[in-house]
Amino acid sequence: MTDTMYPTAVEFGSLDEIRQTAMGVLPADVADFLEGGAGAERTLLANREAFRRWTIAPEPMSGVSGPDTATTLLGIPLAVPLLSAPFGGDAMFHPDGHRAVARAAAATGVVDIAPEAGSFSYADVRASAPASARIAQLHPFVGAAAVADRIADAGYDALCVTVDCPIGGFRTRNMRNRFSPDLAPFSGNVPTTVDDGPRVADVMGQLMSGGGSAWDWDDLASAACGFPLPWIAKGVLSPTAAGRALDAGAAGVVVSNHGGRQVDPAPASLAALPGVRAAVGPDVPVLVDSGFRSGADVFLALALGADAVILGRSVVYGLAAGGEAGVRRVFELMTEELRVLMTLAGADTVADITSDRLVEVTP
Repeated sequence: MTDTMYPTAVEFGSLDEIRQTAMGVLPADVADFLEGGAGAERTLLANREAFRRWTIAPEPMSGVSGPDTATTLLGIPLAVPLLSAPFGGDAMFHPDGHRAVARAAAATGVVDIAPEAGSFSYADVRASAPASARIAQLHPFVGAAAVADRIADAGYDALCVTVDCPIGGFRTRNMRNRFSPDLAPFSGNVPTTVDDGPRVADVMGQLMSGGGSAWDWDDLASAACGFPLPWIAKGVLSPTAAGRALDAGAAGVVVSNHGGRQVDPAPASLAALPGVRAAVGPDVPVLVDSGFRSGADVFLALALGADAVILGRSVVYGLAAGGEAGVRRVFELMTEELRVLMTLAGADTVADITSDRLVEVTP
């Protein structure tokens, strides 16, 4: 597949159109790998249902025009409070994989999180778009400190440590489909040196075949002492877990249930967000992912305490539907809707998007 096979970004009129196009391009088992969740997929449903709890209060005659969506995260500037998720197996969705995502992010002022179990190396993704490829993911397995060094050497500014995935979740769609993909799209960061060899078994064997990691917060804290970059913990859903992450040395947290792909049933990320924000205080960076499909969803998360939103499936839809151009259009549509809503709600800056601009809906 090449970009010439897809519509150009401007031809996509909506995010739903992008998703429908992606579903028409992907093989059925790959589409299920993307769309599916764990267990009975109750968490998958809860992620979307959580947005129904809140509405945005319009503010007529606010005088706001051309709101500013810019913000910063860990000292990294963002033109809009969006990041792309570190999803693995990216070449399954488009040959350019995360390199196309990084280029699209650079074109729209979004920050990209390069995946560990991706199709291309950290260095490849970073070289494709240094302006956006600023954060890289790693998993807390044996050799994590050495991987962190490689990430720093590639020029990244921060780490995203995924703490909720010692093994893959019980994903029934994959089991039904006997989904057993070629591991090549997940192996872009498999080391070639003998010294780093255990990473192959740890990351690929444990994540893909189900062998678990015995690491706990103390193990992560010990390893993190050797990290050369600040790091955020991705995959917390409670104030307790957020506190343990900060005690282990994290500079921030990502409220995430892994897109409903790990524990089922688990709390919706949006529902868990206010409690985590209250627990860590106003100054700790808090991000959120899982279930985000619109600029309105982003507005709600910012109002409930998030500093930024990480987009996973929405980015993959764009990648499958149109390569770099498709991902760019996802970011453009999200940003455009966010700006419209900021104007209508009287929020001149991202900092103005606060909970008093929301109305809670009675169940």
